Amino acid sequence: MSGVLSPNSNDPRVIRTRQLILDAFLHQLNLKNFNSITIQNITEQATINRATFYAHFQDKYALLEALLSDAFMEYVTKRVDPDARISAETIQQLIFSLCDYHVSSNNCIKKYETVAPIIEENIKTQLEQFLLELMSKVAKRVDLKTLKITATMLSWSIYGMTYRWNMDGRQESPADLAQRVVPYMMGGLELLN
Repeated sequence: MSGVLSPNSNDPRVIRTRQLILDAFLHQLNLKNFNSITIQNITEQATINRATFYAHFQDKYALLEALLSDAFMEYVTKRVDPDARISAETIQQLIFSLCDYHVSSNNCIKKYETVAPIIEENIKTQLEQFLLELMSKVAKRVDLKTLKITATMLSWSIYGMTYRWNMDGRQESPADLAQRVVPYMMGGLELLN
């Protein structure tokens, strides 16, 4: 986890304090725009001092990344088995995961659209790595460079379309969205087999 400086992340006190910080930050996100939140707001809400905050997180950007990145991977692994093989159903489930993630983040954070661009790169990178692992299981004859480019293309596409779907007011169901776009994505993936 980037930004975590604690030497013993298994210590129950460290876990409890980290959770207090995350909860205080989430509370602040429901009250204010991300840019308006200060470390002092977070530490007062969490009833800790600044030194304790900085023992856990480098800054509020690292805290935001930790909060949303952890949530993102939970949504992905709820729907997609990390041992699965890449398929139309896997891509569809990833689209559902990202839709769930955006909706949940939108509900939890007062102005989600102000923080989404900050963590976008991290989410795309996590998704890219996840896809690369899935594709590596079926594409034994394809070189790693091609697999990485394909994973990048897919991760950016899935993130981008679900982000746009969310920002445009979710005018269709995630199932309808997936049904519409998965065939186009699978056309390129068939070349890997």
